[in-house]
Amino acid sequence: MTTERGLRATAAELLRYLAVSGVALAVDTACLLVGANYVHYLWAATIGFVLGAVTSYLLSVRWAFRHRRLAAFPRTEFAAFAAIGVAGLGLNNLVIFALVEHVGVSLLAAKAVAAMLTFSFNFGLRKWGLFRP
Repeated sequence: MTTERGLRATAAELLRYLAVSGVALAVDTACLLVGANYVHYLWAATIGFVLGAVTSYLLSVRWAFRHRRLAAFPRTEFAAFAAIGVAGLGLNNLVIFALVEHVGVSLLAAKAVAAMLTFSFNFGLRKWGLFRP
């Protein structure tokens, strides 16, 4: 019974995190598309990703996840959240670069692929490392 309840709770968190990620992705993508008009697309991708990550953190700790292993240490929690985000940023930019430069897909299509991979990566690490009982 506890396992079934745990699976339901994780599924609910996954859905809330998906909603949070949708908002963060909108912030990220808007910054990417606007920023790419002014700076190199990888700089724009980095700026967008950082602003999306801050959005994601704020919504994750307030709404998406029930348990916060480091709630008593918000600076440490944010640092760990950000560290996972930095790894996700590396994955994001690597995928975008590879798809744009070596496969020849559009920037927006490359961002869509990168977003799917980064979402899975970030949710898995954040749930396991930060937001489980």
